[in-house]
Amino acid sequence: MPDMRELLRSLQSLPGPYQPFDPAQAPGQPEPLFAQWLQAAIDAGIREPHAMTLSTVDADGCPDARVLILKNVDDHGWHFAISRASPKGRQITASPQVALTFYWPALGRQVRIRGTAHDMGAAAQATDFLARPLGSRAGALLGRQSDVLAAQQELEDGLARQLQRLDAAPDLVPPTWAVYAVRPRVIEFWQGNEQRRHVRLSYRREEGSAWAMERLWP
Repeated sequence: MPDMRELLRSLQSLPGPYQPFDPAQAPGQPEPLFAQWLQAAIDAGIREPHAMTLSTVDADGCPDARVLILKNVDDHGWHFAISRASPKGRQITASPQVALTFYWPALGRQVRIRGTAHDMGAAAQATDFLARPLGSRAGALLGRQSDVLAAQQELEDGLARQLQRLDAAPDLVPPTWAVYAVRPRVIEFWQGNEQRRHVRLSYRREEGSAWAMERLWP
């Protein structure tokens, strides 16, 4: 086994070159800038540019994180869909303060979001669930996420049963399914630089819906 420290030090970090980011040209609200950065990631051919890390805390106050897919961005916030019965769903029910992190390494860019997750209700829940691929719906109906799996056949048999349920009731939506929107308090746009002169622009929500924009030290 190679020496881990030497292996990690041999890997490049922020090699660039990157497009410059001028905060003076940024819009007064974060949503248009996020849309611009997401489109730049799509245009650059980055795989799964809508993937993000959702961070929560468990009952002991310990942080937990996993990668999910962004579903929408609108006036309600940044949307994602999960089962309320999953560990992350239970954690959000107990403490809805969450963080989202996007990272597009080819562009040297991160977006960090901190805010409160709100349940978007039954209509959003049904729309999202019925638009998902059949296998995804079957897996959600199992309701066993993060349980211990004793044998692969147990999973295969369970999925087969749920596929039969969906065949008999194609509009079935589990009551535990949920779409959440994260209403941000703070959003940071981070543009890396090869000389480590990183550009950091923070949007901080003030009273009402106004945003205060601040440059941060790298």
